[in-house]
This record gives sequence, C-alpha cells and structure tokens, in this order.
Amino acid sequence: MVRASQPAALPELTVNHVEFYVADALQQAAQFAAEYGFDPFATSGELGGHSDHFSIALRQGGIVLVVTEPRSADHPAHSYVSAHGDGVADIALRTTDARAAFGRAVEGGARPLTPPAQPDGSPGGLTAAIHGFGDVRHTFVQAPDRVGDKIFLPGFPDTAELAPHAGAGLLDIDHFAVCLHPGTIDAAVTFYESALGFRLVFEEQIGVGTQAMRSRVVQNESRTVTLTLIEPDPTSDPGQIDAFLDSHRGEGVQHIAFRTDDVVGTVSTLGERGVRFLRTPDSYYDLLGKRLTPTGHTTEDLRRLHVLADEDHGGQLFQIFTQSTHPRRTFFLEIIERLGANTFGSSNIKALYEAVEAERVKTGILS
Repeated sequence: MVRASQPAALPELTVNHVEFYVADALQQAAQFAAEYGFDPFATSGELGGHSDHFSIALRQGGIVLVVTEPRSADHPAHSYVSAHGDGVADIALRTTDARAAFGRAVEGGARPLTPPAQPDGSPGGLTAAIHGFGDVRHTFVQAPDRVGDKIFLPGFPDTAELAPHAGAGLLDIDHFAVCLHPGTIDAAVTFYESALGFRLVFEEQIGVGTQAMRSRVVQNESRTVTLTLIEPDPTSDPGQIDAFLDSHRGEGVQHIAFRTDDVVGTVSTLGERGVRFLRTPDSYYDLLGKRLTPTGHTTEDLRRLHVLADEDHGGQLFQIFTQSTHPRRTFFLEIIERLGANTFGSSNIKALYEAVEAERVKTGILS
C-alpha cells in the first residue's frame, strides 16, 4: 500500500474529551452517573433558557464525557440526532499548540471545519476542528496556561481545581471502534497517518462463518489515542458492521473501550449498578484452557461474569461488552484490562463463534 508523504510532526495529542450529541442530556448524563459511576461536574448552555444547546460534562478517572442536547434547529446536534440518534460527535484532542496541530492536519489532507479561535468564556484557550469520519469531528483543544494539566473544556466554567474521581474503577479510554463503509479503510488509514501523524500498528481480516470484516488499528506515537477502524467485506454475507452502517445511516463510532486495572472488580461493580453485559456460553470457558491460562483472575470468575480472555506476544487482556441500550443498537461500551497485551481480542471472535456452535450441538439446537 502506498502511503502519502507526511507533514512535519504534530504536537503531542491526547484525548481531551468525547462529546455525544443526544436527544436528552439529563437522561443520558443520569445513565452515565447511575450505571457507570461518572460524576457530573459542569454544565454549559441553559436548561430551558435561550442558548442553542445544553451540555453536561462528566468525569471518571482520566475519562471526560460531554453530552450535548440541541435547543435549536441551528445547532449541529439537531441534524446529527435526527440522522443517527444519540452518538459520538467529537473525539476532542488536547494539544499544546492547537494552531500548529490544525495547520499541519490540513496540510496533511484534513478537511477544516472551524479555524483556530478562542472559545467563548475561555480566555487564553484555543480550539480548532477538522473532519474525521462520517459526522464525527476532531476538535484540537489548547488549554490556557493557568489550567496546566487539569481538566479544560471550552465553553464550560473553569474546572482546573477538580479532584480525581474514582467511580467504578474506569481509568481512561483504551480505544474507539469505528465502522466505515466497505472499500474505504485504506483511505482512512492514510488520512490518519498523513493528517494526524498516526501509525498503522495492527491489521487483520476476521472471518466468522459466512461473514467477514477488515480491521486496521491506527495510533499516535505515544499510544494515547487509538482508533480501531473496521469495514465489512462486501464479498461476504452482511454482518454486524453492515447493520451498524444501515441503522446509524453512515459511518461512526460503534463502541468506546474503557480501561480498568481490575476487570473482575469493575464488572462486578457495574453489574450491581444495573449495567447489562453480553453473555458468553459456558462452552467458551470449557474451551478456554486450550488457548491460555488466565493470569490474575480465575476461569471461574471470568465464567461467572462472562468476561472474555485473549493472549498475544505481549501478554493477556480481558474484555467484556455491554448490551446496547441504544434504540438503534448502534452504540455500546467495552470494559478492558490489559496485562501486557497490545492487540484487541480478535481471537475471541473466533473462539466465541466456536463456543456458540459447541453450545448448539450440546443442546441439540442446530437450526
């Protein structure tokens, strides 16, 4: 594959926050707080007032989420929610120099959305935005010097003195899973390489029965921002990626993976809070010992909580996916713990498929 030439190196990027466009900000914030242990800490716009939006910011560990509800047809959240329902609209990237990051991204092929400017109510700060994929943008966020390394959200009250919030044990964002139209994944990889200086760190073709998909993982140099790009194989039967593209009406973020350092403890806590997870057949754990011996957790704990396990040359990982509560089933969350592993649990797709088949044989349900 021919790679586009890259512009000069970008300033370091980290995830500043993730903004969701939603129909009901209070309801979505309440769910993140009650079920996932996020702490609401600031609002922007007016609830029932004259602003064109109402936003609530929440945090846990190093994760900052913003849920924004449109109050006017002129706000971009209105058309987004009309087309896609609730979903991720902005993966905002913090940098020490938003102007340089924007300029070099545009030089590398990014489509500019908003030029560098000081956000309202944030003297000394600077933001700029480029198009990412689908209706998702990347906003470069440069915090004022007074904020330092603390939380900074453009347009929100000063939040520099906030203490860390432990919540349910969620630490940071491990990766974003992005569904793309068939035949576009190579162009997306090239875009992130040339516009944002990311590297292609992993790729594979995944086949499950008569379905198949291609996956490419791009990551910045310091591994603080990771996107798992996925496209369906058009020569195979339609599968879950095709279903996402149809229901979401285009490309978008299918799920966000939150990292923990104790998947058993975190999943237990989330389950007690009411989070529902996908269930794994017992036969998966009957076959698990043929693939690996879990480190740090017992197979029985994994079985009890339906947590999946995988292993690569670097170590092991444990992961579980939530049941989607989205009306269109186009968004869910992943909880992941890494013990040295750098990949994304692709063996679990094949192992789960085999486990389901074994369960069908055992129960005699073969149709």
